[in-house]
Amino acid sequence: MANGVVTRTYRACIRNQQQVSDDLDSLGFAASKLWNVGRWTAHRVWDACGQIPGANALLSYLKGHERYADLHSQSSQRVLQELAEAFTGWFGKRENGDTKANPPGYRKRNGEHPRSTVTFKTAGFKHDAENGRLRLSKGKNLKDGWSDFVLCEYDPIAPPGTTIENVQQVRAVYEHGEWRLHIVCRVESDVPESPGDRVAGIDLGICNFAAVSFGDESLLYPGGALKEDEYYFAKKRAETDDPGSRKARRLDRKRTARRTHFLHTLSKHIIGECVERGVGTVVIGDLGGIRDDENGESRNWGKHGNLDLHGWAFDRFGTLLEYKGRDRGIDVVRKDERRTSKTCSCCGTEDGSQRVERGLYACDDCGVVANADSNGAENIRQKVLPSPSPDRDNGWLAQPAVRLFDRGEGVFAPREQVTEREP
Repeated sequence: MANGVVTRTYRACIRNQQQVSDDLDSLGFAASKLWNVGRWTAHRVWDACGQIPGANALLSYLKGHERYADLHSQSSQRVLQELAEAFTGWFGKRENGDTKANPPGYRKRNGEHPRSTVTFKTAGFKHDAENGRLRLSKGKNLKDGWSDFVLCEYDPIAPPGTTIENVQQVRAVYEHGEWRLHIVCRVESDVPESPGDRVAGIDLGICNFAAVSFGDESLLYPGGALKEDEYYFAKKRAETDDPGSRKARRLDRKRTARRTHFLHTLSKHIIGECVERGVGTVVIGDLGGIRDDENGESRNWGKHGNLDLHGWAFDRFGTLLEYKGRDRGIDVVRKDERRTSKTCSCCGTEDGSQRVERGLYACDDCGVVANADSNGAENIRQKVLPSPSPDRDNGWLAQPAVRLFDRGEGVFAPREQVTEREP
Protein backbone atom coordinates (compact mmCIF):
# COMPACT_ATOMS: atom_id res chain seq x y z
CA MET A 1 0.00 0.00 0.00
CA ALA A 2 1.07 3.59 -0.68
CA ASN A 3 0.52 6.61 1.51
CA GLY A 4 -1.86 9.34 0.39
CA VAL A 5 -3.44 12.46 1.86
CA VAL A 6 -7.22 12.83 1.95
CA THR A 7 -9.66 15.35 3.43
CA ARG A 8 -11.90 14.19 6.25
CA THR A 9 -14.61 16.03 8.19
CA TYR A 10 -15.10 14.98 11.81
CA ARG A 11 -18.12 15.96 13.88
CA ALA A 12 -17.48 16.79 17.51
CA CYS A 13 -19.50 17.49 20.67
CA ILE A 14 -18.57 20.51 22.78
CA ARG A 15 -17.84 19.50 26.38
CA ASN A 16 -18.12 23.01 27.82
CA GLN A 17 -21.40 23.77 26.05
CA GLN A 18 -22.80 25.97 28.84
CA GLN A 19 -19.68 28.13 28.98
CA VAL A 20 -19.46 28.86 25.25
CA SER A 21 -23.08 28.71 24.04
CA ASP A 22 -23.77 32.42 24.56
CA ASP A 23 -20.67 33.43 22.60
CA LEU A 24 -21.46 30.98 19.81
CA ASP A 25 -25.05 32.24 19.76
CA SER A 26 -23.74 35.79 19.21
CA LEU A 27 -21.57 34.61 16.32
CA GLY A 28 -24.44 32.62 14.77
CA PHE A 29 -26.79 35.61 15.01
CA ALA A 30 -24.09 37.85 13.52
CA ALA A 31 -23.68 35.51 10.55
CA SER A 32 -27.45 35.72 9.88
CA LYS A 33 -27.40 39.52 10.09
CA LEU A 34 -24.49 39.75 7.64
CA TRP A 35 -26.29 37.35 5.28
CA ASN A 36 -29.37 39.60 5.39
CA VAL A 37 -27.29 42.71 4.69
CA GLY A 38 -25.73 40.95 1.70
CA ARG A 39 -29.15 39.71 0.56
CA TRP A 40 -30.58 43.24 0.68
CA THR A 41 -27.57 44.61 -1.21
CA ALA A 42 -27.83 41.95 -3.92
CA HIS A 43 -31.56 42.66 -4.34
CA ARG A 44 -30.90 46.37 -4.72
CA VAL A 45 -28.25 45.73 -7.40
CA TRP A 46 -30.63 43.36 -9.18
CA ASP A 47 -33.35 46.02 -9.28
CA ALA A 48 -30.89 48.61 -10.58
CA CYS A 49 -29.14 46.70 -13.38
CA GLY A 50 -30.68 43.22 -13.64
CA GLN A 51 -27.52 41.45 -12.46
CA ILE A 52 -26.57 39.62 -9.28
CA PRO A 53 -23.24 40.76 -7.80
CA GLY A 54 -20.68 38.02 -7.37
CA ALA A 55 -18.82 37.15 -4.18
CA ASN A 56 -15.91 39.48 -4.88
CA ALA A 57 -18.23 42.42 -5.56
CA LEU A 58 -20.17 41.79 -2.34
CA LEU A 59 -16.96 41.50 -0.34
CA SER A 60 -15.59 44.73 -1.76
CA TYR A 61 -18.83 46.63 -1.18
CA LEU A 62 -19.55 45.36 2.35
CA LYS A 63 -16.04 45.17 3.77
CA GLY A 64 -16.55 48.45 5.59
CA HIS A 65 -20.06 47.66 6.82
CA GLU A 66 -20.60 47.50 10.57
CA ARG A 67 -21.96 43.93 10.44
CA TYR A 68 -18.85 42.71 8.59
CA ALA A 69 -16.75 43.32 11.73
CA ASP A 70 -19.03 41.21 13.95
CA LEU A 71 -17.15 38.12 12.74
CA HIS A 72 -13.54 37.34 11.95
CA SER A 73 -12.79 38.63 8.44
CA GLN A 74 -12.46 35.12 6.96
CA SER A 75 -15.74 34.06 8.58
CA SER A 76 -17.50 37.11 7.09
CA GLN A 77 -16.01 36.33 3.70
CA ARG A 78 -17.43 32.81 3.83
CA VAL A 79 -20.94 34.07 4.66
CA LEU A 80 -20.96 36.31 1.58
CA GLN A 81 -19.45 33.58 -0.58
CA GLU A 82 -22.27 31.23 0.44
CA LEU A 83 -24.81 33.92 -0.44
CA ALA A 84 -23.25 34.40 -3.88
CA GLU A 85 -23.26 30.62 -4.45
CA ALA A 86 -26.94 30.47 -3.48
CA PHE A 87 -27.79 33.22 -5.98
CA THR A 88 -25.78 31.45 -8.69
CA GLY A 89 -27.74 28.24 -8.09
CA TRP A 90 -31.06 30.07 -8.20
CA PHE A 91 -30.14 31.95 -11.37
CA GLY A 92 -29.07 28.68 -13.01
CA LYS A 93 -32.46 27.14 -12.23
CA ARG A 94 -34.26 30.11 -13.76
CA GLU A 95 -32.13 29.90 -16.91
CA ASN A 96 -33.07 26.23 -17.24
CA GLY A 97 -36.79 26.85 -17.11
CA ASP A 98 -37.62 26.42 -13.43
CA THR A 99 -39.94 29.42 -13.03
CA LYS A 100 -40.95 28.29 -9.53
CA ALA A 101 -37.42 28.51 -8.14
CA ASN A 102 -37.14 31.17 -5.44
CA PRO A 103 -34.02 33.27 -4.81
CA PRO A 104 -32.25 32.83 -1.45
CA GLY A 105 -34.31 34.49 1.24
CA TYR A 106 -33.57 36.44 4.37
CA ARG A 107 -32.57 34.51 7.46
CA LYS A 108 -35.40 35.20 9.87
CA ARG A 109 -37.86 33.04 11.76
CA ASN A 110 -40.82 34.71 13.40
CA GLY A 111 -39.02 38.03 13.18
CA GLU A 112 -35.84 36.72 14.82
CA HIS A 113 -32.45 35.86 13.35
CA PRO A 114 -31.60 32.14 13.51
CA ARG A 115 -28.22 30.76 14.50
CA SER A 116 -26.35 30.40 11.21
CA THR A 117 -23.33 28.18 10.68
CA VAL A 118 -20.06 30.05 11.24
CA THR A 119 -16.94 28.97 9.33
CA PHE A 120 -13.45 29.56 10.71
CA LYS A 121 -10.56 29.28 8.26
CA THR A 122 -6.87 28.93 9.12
CA ALA A 123 -6.42 32.46 10.51
CA GLY A 124 -9.62 32.25 12.58
CA PHE A 125 -8.77 29.39 14.95
CA LYS A 126 -6.01 27.81 17.00
CA HIS A 127 -5.97 24.08 17.67
CA ASP A 128 -4.66 22.37 20.80
CA ALA A 129 -4.67 18.74 19.70
CA GLU A 130 -3.17 17.40 22.93
CA ASN A 131 -5.98 18.75 25.12
CA GLY A 132 -8.80 18.64 22.56
CA ARG A 133 -9.41 22.38 22.41
CA LEU A 134 -10.21 24.86 19.66
CA ARG A 135 -9.84 28.62 20.13
CA LEU A 136 -12.28 30.38 17.80
CA SER A 137 -11.86 34.05 16.91
CA LYS A 138 -14.57 36.66 17.43
CA GLY A 139 -15.11 39.73 15.29
CA LYS A 140 -13.91 43.13 16.47
CA ASN A 141 -17.41 44.27 17.39
CA LEU A 142 -18.06 41.27 19.66
CA LYS A 143 -14.75 41.28 21.54
CA ASP A 144 -14.46 42.58 25.09
CA GLY A 145 -10.74 43.00 24.49
CA TRP A 146 -8.08 42.17 21.94
CA SER A 147 -7.49 38.75 23.55
CA ASP A 148 -11.18 37.76 23.75
CA PHE A 149 -12.03 34.47 22.01
CA VAL A 150 -14.23 31.34 22.30
CA LEU A 151 -12.42 28.34 23.79
CA CYS A 152 -14.24 25.11 22.92
CA GLU A 153 -13.34 21.78 24.50
CA TYR A 154 -14.47 18.99 22.20
CA ASP A 155 -14.89 15.22 21.91
CA PRO A 156 -14.90 13.83 18.36
CA ILE A 157 -17.91 11.77 17.29
CA ALA A 158 -15.71 9.05 15.81
CA PRO A 159 -14.33 5.59 16.60
CA PRO A 160 -12.16 5.40 19.76
CA GLY A 161 -8.56 6.36 19.13
CA THR A 162 -9.38 8.87 16.39
CA THR A 163 -6.95 11.80 16.50
CA ILE A 164 -7.76 15.24 15.16
CA GLU A 165 -4.69 16.74 13.49
CA ASN A 166 -3.80 18.98 10.54
CA VAL A 167 -7.03 20.96 10.91
CA GLN A 168 -7.79 23.06 7.84
CA GLN A 169 -11.18 24.51 8.72
CA VAL A 170 -13.73 24.52 11.55
CA ARG A 171 -17.49 25.07 11.31
CA ALA A 172 -19.66 25.82 14.32
CA VAL A 173 -23.07 24.30 13.53
CA TYR A 174 -26.24 24.62 15.61
CA GLU A 175 -28.08 21.30 15.40
CA HIS A 176 -30.54 19.44 17.63
CA GLY A 177 -30.67 22.34 20.09
CA GLU A 178 -26.94 22.66 20.74
CA TRP A 179 -23.72 23.75 19.09
CA ARG A 180 -21.40 21.20 17.52
CA LEU A 181 -18.15 21.44 15.60
CA HIS A 182 -17.40 20.12 12.13
CA ILE A 183 -13.62 19.86 11.89
CA VAL A 184 -12.05 19.52 8.42
CA CYS A 185 -8.63 17.81 8.48
CA ARG A 186 -5.98 16.59 6.09
CA VAL A 187 -5.37 12.95 6.97
CA GLU A 188 -2.72 10.51 5.80
CA SER A 189 -4.35 7.38 4.51
CA ASP A 190 -3.13 4.05 3.18
CA VAL A 191 -4.08 3.81 -0.48
CA PRO A 192 -4.56 0.22 -1.65
CA GLU A 193 -2.98 -1.12 -4.80
CA SER A 194 -5.02 -0.91 -7.98
CA PRO A 195 -7.32 -3.92 -8.56
CA GLY A 196 -6.03 -4.22 -12.13
CA ASP A 197 -5.32 -2.40 -15.39
CA ARG A 198 -8.74 -2.61 -17.03
CA VAL A 199 -10.77 0.52 -17.88
CA ALA A 200 -14.50 1.17 -17.37
CA GLY A 201 -16.59 3.99 -18.79
CA ILE A 202 -19.67 5.59 -17.21
CA ASP A 203 -22.35 7.53 -19.08
CA LEU A 204 -24.71 9.57 -16.88
CA GLY A 205 -28.31 10.30 -17.77
CA ILE A 206 -31.82 10.85 -16.47
CA CYS A 207 -33.83 7.73 -17.33
CA ASN A 208 -30.79 5.54 -16.74
CA PHE A 209 -28.83 7.40 -14.09
CA ALA A 210 -25.66 5.51 -15.01
CA ALA A 211 -24.57 3.09 -17.72
CA VAL A 212 -21.26 1.32 -17.16
CA SER A 213 -19.18 -0.28 -19.93
CA PHE A 214 -16.34 -2.70 -19.17
CA GLY A 215 -15.46 -3.37 -22.81
CA ASP A 216 -17.05 -6.80 -22.88
CA GLU A 217 -20.21 -6.26 -20.82
CA SER A 218 -22.42 -3.39 -19.71
CA LEU A 219 -24.53 -2.53 -16.66
CA LEU A 220 -27.52 -0.19 -16.53
CA TYR A 221 -28.70 1.60 -13.37
CA PRO A 222 -32.18 3.11 -13.93
CA GLY A 223 -32.95 6.30 -12.03
CA GLY A 224 -36.63 5.53 -11.56
CA ALA A 225 -36.42 5.29 -7.77
CA LEU A 226 -34.70 8.65 -7.54
CA LYS A 227 -37.17 10.29 -9.90
CA GLU A 228 -40.13 8.89 -7.96
CA ASP A 229 -38.75 10.41 -4.76
CA GLU A 230 -38.22 13.80 -6.42
CA TYR A 231 -41.82 13.97 -7.67
CA TYR A 232 -43.29 12.58 -4.44
CA PHE A 233 -41.56 15.10 -2.17
CA ALA A 234 -42.21 17.99 -4.56
CA LYS A 235 -45.92 17.14 -4.47
CA LYS A 236 -46.01 16.79 -0.68
CA ARG A 237 -44.14 20.04 -0.21
CA ALA A 238 -46.55 21.86 -2.52
CA GLU A 239 -49.41 20.70 -0.28
CA THR A 240 -47.96 22.50 2.75
CA ASP A 241 -49.46 25.92 3.46
CA ASP A 242 -46.17 27.53 4.48
CA PRO A 243 -42.97 26.68 2.51
CA GLY A 244 -40.95 27.57 5.62
CA SER A 245 -42.99 25.48 8.05
CA ARG A 246 -41.61 22.70 10.19
CA LYS A 247 -43.39 20.12 8.04
CA ALA A 248 -41.84 21.53 4.84
CA ARG A 249 -38.37 21.50 6.39
CA ARG A 250 -38.88 17.92 7.56
CA LEU A 251 -39.86 16.88 4.03
CA ASP A 252 -36.75 18.59 2.64
CA ARG A 253 -34.52 16.76 5.11
CA LYS A 254 -36.12 13.41 4.31
CA ARG A 255 -35.82 14.00 0.56
CA THR A 256 -32.16 14.94 0.91
CA ALA A 257 -31.43 11.90 3.07
CA ARG A 258 -33.03 9.50 0.59
CA ARG A 259 -31.21 11.01 -2.37
CA THR A 260 -27.92 10.89 -0.45
CA HIS A 261 -28.47 7.21 0.37
CA PHE A 262 -29.24 6.45 -3.29
CA LEU A 263 -26.07 8.17 -4.52
CA HIS A 264 -23.85 6.59 -1.86
CA THR A 265 -25.28 3.13 -2.54
CA LEU A 266 -24.95 3.50 -6.31
CA SER A 267 -21.36 4.74 -6.24
CA LYS A 268 -20.37 2.00 -3.78
CA HIS A 269 -22.00 -0.68 -5.94
CA ILE A 270 -20.29 0.49 -9.13
CA ILE A 271 -16.87 0.61 -7.45
CA GLY A 272 -17.49 -2.89 -6.09
CA GLU A 273 -18.30 -4.17 -9.60
CA CYS A 274 -15.11 -2.56 -10.89
CA VAL A 275 -12.98 -4.21 -8.19
CA GLU A 276 -14.42 -7.63 -9.08
CA ARG A 277 -13.44 -7.12 -12.73
CA GLY A 278 -9.93 -5.81 -12.10
CA VAL A 279 -10.69 -2.25 -13.18
CA GLY A 280 -8.01 0.29 -12.22
CA THR A 281 -9.38 3.32 -14.09
CA VAL A 282 -12.94 4.60 -14.36
CA VAL A 283 -13.76 7.27 -16.93
CA ILE A 284 -16.89 9.29 -16.20
CA GLY A 285 -18.53 11.78 -18.52
CA ASP A 286 -17.99 15.40 -17.55
CA LEU A 287 -21.39 17.10 -17.74
CA GLY A 288 -20.07 20.61 -17.09
CA GLY A 289 -21.44 21.92 -20.38
CA ILE A 290 -24.49 19.70 -20.78
CA ARG A 291 -26.87 22.67 -20.53
CA ASP A 292 -25.16 24.41 -23.48
CA ASP A 293 -25.33 23.73 -27.18
CA GLU A 294 -22.35 23.58 -29.57
CA ASN A 295 -22.23 27.39 -29.70
CA GLY A 296 -22.17 27.77 -25.91
CA GLU A 297 -25.78 28.98 -25.78
CA SER A 298 -28.25 27.65 -23.22
CA ARG A 299 -30.03 24.59 -24.64
CA ASN A 300 -33.75 24.06 -24.10
CA TRP A 301 -34.51 20.48 -23.07
CA GLY A 302 -38.21 21.18 -22.63
CA LYS A 303 -40.12 22.07 -19.47
CA HIS A 304 -39.73 18.74 -17.67
CA GLY A 305 -36.31 18.04 -19.15
CA ASN A 306 -34.89 21.32 -17.84
CA LEU A 307 -36.22 20.65 -14.34
CA ASP A 308 -34.93 17.07 -14.29
CA LEU A 309 -31.54 18.02 -15.68
CA HIS A 310 -30.94 20.78 -13.16
CA GLY A 311 -32.14 18.72 -10.22
CA TRP A 312 -30.07 15.62 -11.05
CA ALA A 313 -27.02 15.38 -8.76
CA PHE A 314 -24.44 14.44 -11.41
CA ASP A 315 -21.55 16.40 -9.94
CA ARG A 316 -22.15 15.11 -6.43
CA PHE A 317 -22.27 11.54 -7.72
CA GLY A 318 -18.94 12.08 -9.49
CA THR A 319 -17.39 13.33 -6.26
CA LEU A 320 -18.67 10.29 -4.33
CA LEU A 321 -17.35 7.98 -7.02
CA GLU A 322 -13.93 9.64 -6.87
CA TYR A 323 -13.39 9.23 -3.15
CA LYS A 324 -14.87 5.72 -2.99
CA GLY A 325 -12.66 4.74 -5.91
CA ARG A 326 -9.61 6.23 -4.23
CA ASP A 327 -10.27 4.09 -1.15
CA ARG A 328 -10.14 0.98 -3.37
CA GLY A 329 -7.14 2.01 -5.47
CA ILE A 330 -9.19 3.06 -8.52
CA ASP A 331 -8.52 6.29 -10.40
CA VAL A 332 -11.63 8.18 -11.52
CA VAL A 333 -11.06 10.43 -14.54
CA ARG A 334 -13.52 12.95 -15.96
CA LYS A 335 -13.66 13.40 -19.74
CA ASP A 336 -15.79 15.58 -21.99
CA GLU A 337 -18.69 13.47 -23.20
CA ARG A 338 -19.72 15.64 -26.16
CA ARG A 339 -20.78 13.62 -29.21
CA THR A 340 -20.49 10.29 -27.40
CA SER A 341 -24.24 9.72 -27.79
CA LYS A 342 -24.04 10.36 -31.57
CA THR A 343 -20.97 8.23 -32.32
CA CYS A 344 -20.84 4.50 -33.01
CA SER A 345 -18.48 2.90 -30.50
CA CYS A 346 -17.60 0.13 -32.97
CA CYS A 347 -16.72 1.97 -36.18
CA GLY A 348 -16.54 5.62 -35.08
CA THR A 349 -19.23 6.90 -37.43
CA GLU A 350 -20.86 10.09 -36.11
CA ASP A 351 -24.47 10.70 -37.06
CA GLY A 352 -27.13 12.17 -34.79
CA SER A 353 -29.90 10.36 -36.68
CA GLN A 354 -28.51 6.94 -35.70
CA ARG A 355 -29.94 7.27 -32.23
CA VAL A 356 -33.29 5.93 -33.37
CA GLU A 357 -35.09 6.51 -30.08
CA ARG A 358 -34.27 7.08 -26.41
CA GLY A 359 -32.87 3.61 -25.73
CA LEU A 360 -31.76 2.38 -29.18
CA TYR A 361 -28.69 3.15 -31.29
CA ALA A 362 -28.39 1.67 -34.78
CA CYS A 363 -25.34 2.35 -37.00
CA ASP A 364 -26.04 2.46 -40.75
CA ASP A 365 -22.35 1.96 -41.63
CA CYS A 366 -21.36 -1.15 -39.66
CA GLY A 367 -24.85 -2.42 -38.79
CA VAL A 368 -24.33 -2.61 -35.05
CA VAL A 369 -27.45 -2.33 -32.88
CA ALA A 370 -26.85 -1.24 -29.29
CA ASN A 371 -28.45 0.16 -26.20
CA ALA A 372 -27.90 3.91 -26.59
CA ASP A 373 -26.59 4.45 -23.06
CA SER A 374 -24.23 1.47 -23.24
CA ASN A 375 -22.91 2.80 -26.55
CA GLY A 376 -22.27 6.18 -24.92
CA ALA A 377 -20.51 4.57 -21.96
CA GLU A 378 -18.25 2.59 -24.30
CA ASN A 379 -17.35 5.76 -26.21
CA ILE A 380 -16.40 7.41 -22.90
CA ARG A 381 -14.32 4.36 -21.94
CA GLN A 382 -12.41 4.53 -25.22
CA LYS A 383 -11.33 8.12 -24.53
CA VAL A 384 -8.41 6.89 -22.38
CA LEU A 385 -7.53 3.76 -24.38
CA PRO A 386 -4.47 4.10 -26.64
CA SER A 387 -5.98 2.16 -29.56
CA PRO A 388 -9.32 0.45 -28.96
CA SER A 389 -9.76 -2.60 -31.16
CA PRO A 390 -12.85 -2.63 -33.42
CA ASP A 391 -12.53 -6.38 -34.05
CA ARG A 392 -14.36 -7.79 -31.09
CA ASP A 393 -17.77 -9.17 -30.19
CA ASN A 394 -20.25 -6.35 -29.65
CA GLY A 395 -23.42 -8.28 -28.84
CA TRP A 396 -23.14 -7.20 -25.19
CA LEU A 397 -23.84 -3.61 -26.26
CA ALA A 398 -27.41 -4.53 -27.14
CA GLN A 399 -28.10 -6.56 -23.98
CA PRO A 400 -26.81 -4.77 -20.89
CA ALA A 401 -27.53 -6.25 -17.47
CA VAL A 402 -29.89 -4.13 -15.37
CA ARG A 403 -29.40 -3.33 -11.69
CA LEU A 404 -32.42 -1.90 -9.85
CA PHE A 405 -32.58 -0.12 -6.50
CA ASP A 406 -34.29 -2.38 -3.99
CA ARG A 407 -36.15 -0.03 -1.62
CA GLY A 408 -36.79 -2.81 0.92
CA GLU A 409 -33.12 -3.76 1.24
CA GLY A 410 -31.67 -0.36 0.36
CA VAL A 411 -29.23 -1.90 -2.15
CA PHE A 412 -28.81 -2.41 -5.89
CA ALA A 413 -29.49 -5.91 -7.19
CA PRO A 414 -30.18 -7.69 -10.51
CA ARG A 415 -33.58 -6.84 -11.92
CA GLU A 416 -34.93 -10.38 -11.57
CA GLN A 417 -34.09 -10.47 -7.86
CA VAL A 418 -35.76 -7.15 -7.12
CA THR A 419 -38.83 -8.09 -9.18
CA GLU A 420 -39.20 -11.37 -7.27
CA ARG A 421 -39.17 -9.57 -3.90
CA GLU A 422 -41.78 -7.00 -4.93
CA PRO A 423 -45.30 -7.74 -3.56
